[in-house]
Formats: sequence, structure tokens, C-alpha cells
Amino acid sequence: MNIQFKKGVLDLCVLSLLSKKECYGYEIVQVISDAVEISEGTIYPLLRRLKKDGYLETYILESTGGPPRKYYSITEKGREMEQNLRKEWFSFVSNVNLYLCEDQNNKTPYPEER
Repeated sequence: MNIQFKKGVLDLCVLSLLSKKECYGYEIVQVISDAVEISEGTIYPLLRRLKKDGYLETYILESTGGPPRKYYSITEKGREMEQNLRKEWFSFVSNVNLYLCEDQNNKTPYPEER
């Protein structure tokens, strides 16, 4: 997938996931990577930024199988942002699809195809 597409949608993916359940960082990477391949190096700066902006909160929880884990939860401000981003995303996708379908239906040959 085009890296610019990923960058544009990762905030929405993280906020959407955390609106459903609290997760630790590695878990966020694993769940989102089922749909969009991402790395830990991508997600941690994003999580720090979302926390700094007030969309997420964190807490530490002991783990039975290793070191304590930092869990992320969404704030009310984060839920509002998730809803706004969700609306923008669906509007954007709809408009791009309309454009692409129009372009496909009115396709003009490229100069070399004439």
C-alpha cells in the first residue's frame, strides 16, 4: 500500500481501535496490521503525539508473562476526534470513488493509444 495512504489514515485506525477497547502498543500494531501493515517504529511516535494532544491516556499494568505494559485508552476528546475523522474519511472515500468512476466512464485515450 502507498505509504502516504497509510500516514493519512493511521490516526483514525488507532482512535477507532481504542474506542472499542484499551490496548498496549504492541497489541495495537498487531491488530491494525491485520488490515494495514505497520511497524512499531511507526506507531509509537503516533501514540505519543495523540497522548500529547489529549486524545489518549496511558496507564501501566503488570503482565503475567513479562515486563509491565503501557495501556492506551481513548479520552472523550479522542472519541470526538475519532467521530470527526470517521466522517471525513467516508466522505473522502465516497468523493474519490465518484471521481474515479466518472473518470473510468469518460475515459479518453492517452495520446499513444489514439
